[in-house]
Amino acid sequence: MCGLAGWVAYDHDLTVRGETASDMTETLACRGPDDRGVWISPHAILGHRRLSIIDLEGGRQPMHVTGADDGLPVVVYTGEVYNYRELKDELAGLGHTFRTSSDTEVVLHAYLEWGEEFAERLNGMYALAVWDPRTEELLLVRDRMGVKPLFYYPTPDGVLFGSEAKAILAHPDAEAVVDAEGLAEIFAIINTPGHAIFKGMHEVVPGTVVRFHRGGSTTRVYWQLEAGPHTDDLDTTVARVRELLEDIVERQLVADVKVGTLLSGGLDSSAITALAAKVFRDQGKEERIKAFSIDFKNNEENFRGNGIWQDPDTPYAIDVARRSGAEHVVVELENHHVLDEDVRMRVLRAQDLPISTGDMEHSLYHLCKALKEQVTVALSGETADELFGGYNWFFDKEAVEGDTFPWYDAWRRLGGLDTMKEIGLWDRLGLDEYVAKRYAEALAEVPRLEGESAHEARMRELSYLNISRWENFLLDRKDRISMAASLEVRVPFTDHRLVEYVFNVPWAMKTFDGREKSLLRAAASHVLPESVLERKKSPYPSTQDVEYVRALRGKVEALLDGSPVLDLVPAEGIRKLLDKPVESYAGLGGLWGMRAVMERLVEFDAWVKEYDVRVEW
Repeated sequence: MCGLAGWVAYDHDLTVRGETASDMTETLACRGPDDRGVWISPHAILGHRRLSIIDLEGGRQPMHVTGADDGLPVVVYTGEVYNYRELKDELAGLGHTFRTSSDTEVVLHAYLEWGEEFAERLNGMYALAVWDPRTEELLLVRDRMGVKPLFYYPTPDGVLFGSEAKAILAHPDAEAVVDAEGLAEIFAIINTPGHAIFKGMHEVVPGTVVRFHRGGSTTRVYWQLEAGPHTDDLDTTVARVRELLEDIVERQLVADVKVGTLLSGGLDSSAITALAAKVFRDQGKEERIKAFSIDFKNNEENFRGNGIWQDPDTPYAIDVARRSGAEHVVVELENHHVLDEDVRMRVLRAQDLPISTGDMEHSLYHLCKALKEQVTVALSGETADELFGGYNWFFDKEAVEGDTFPWYDAWRRLGGLDTMKEIGLWDRLGLDEYVAKRYAEALAEVPRLEGESAHEARMRELSYLNISRWENFLLDRKDRISMAASLEVRVPFTDHRLVEYVFNVPWAMKTFDGREKSLLRAAASHVLPESVLERKKSPYPSTQDVEYVRALRGKVEALLDGSPVLDLVPAEGIRKLLDKPVESYAGLGGLWGMRAVMERLVEFDAWVKEYDVRVEW
């Protein structure tokens, strides 16, 4: 997985700035606990922290073509390229020779052979930087779906860059400033591509190459979703999705370390786990794949179903493990695990932002820590809901016919939207106008298919909004928290071949039996138990214990003693939250969104203090 950082400065001699380079690189130690490397030249510095996954001995970075400082391009790279073996064979046929068995070296030689067009040939999750001494140019490249993060911060004579914002903020010339637009992004739940929250900082947009040179920078889009006719019938479509998933999962199990899966008992993670277990069997492996689940102590007693969470996960996960032959590991948590201040700060530092879903993020950290004790790589089910149509809002008339992002309807039903308005936060940040602007921009990006019915066109819009915006948040959250535990998480549903194919499957075919994710259910039916195939979607688990909410209320009350939150929410707004009876939002049957707003305010307070953020209105 790894982490990268660097600095290009055309008007300075960077050979005397090794200490700064080291400071930037060390902020990413959790992303790469196994090795570190820094390469320094007069106008470019590349730093790397390595989590060893493939070619444990030979894949050290920064990597040079000949293994020495040879005046040729040098690369720092994070993630995995799953077709590196095919690319290596092709490059060898073109005359390239290799010193290692790593995918990093394949990426470097691909750049030598094809220039910046090498990005189109990569299948994987990656973020990388190539410095070419021959032209004194820097290339920043990010994978198509944005699984791996990559940020940059232009300076008067160059650029700072890193896998996480903290690497850039470790540089003395970078400031932790958030302006009105950054605040809107934090609280509006939009996740605009390219927006990095901190003023002056940018995120490399997924599927793009950013080139820096003495004259400035240019950006090239090398991949984007396109609309096209779908000519396969239903049986052929199901077979193609199954074929793609089996190939993808097999590719993503390749590693020189132990691999497991994250298993919730929902359709997505269950399909990945079952297919992975099948690969293990087909390859004749003696060990079973380990599948990890999370649960809360006494959850069966405390659980109360509602329109979002229908039932506990663990019984379904057990069924999947039994049916597939996976080794099931349950990580059981209690309130003190998700309230632990050290864990909360680790999660905040991992994300660099107060983008919080509360106890779900803290429990995810515990889950990833537990995985890391037994495996180094885990496969996860993100993106299936966005791609196949799994969320309630795909089937909600108000959301489908609405004039804003579809998840706002769910946010309103859960009490989050009304709470933000009631306490004055929504209007103070001008979020009505900001959301409307960003929504219009997003709709303008949607690829169109001539002759498509109005309903099919609208469902294509919703699919695009979910893939390009909502999924940004989920992928980033999973990457940051897993990396805080030094765990690599791979996401099979983000393979661009699957994304391109399913995006153009008509909505009527995606829901051919009237249910959510009908196409995925059919494609995975040969490996899943009936209980999971019949189960309605249930999100990642969240505690329903009233004691968690009482502890959270105490943290909210402490904000009244003096907090940067009071610049956004007046004291009377905080008191309105505290006046609500605990029962109104303690369990998931209550207004969970109200609780989420409280958690976000607490996180914002901690973030401003921890990062010494200057807020500019």
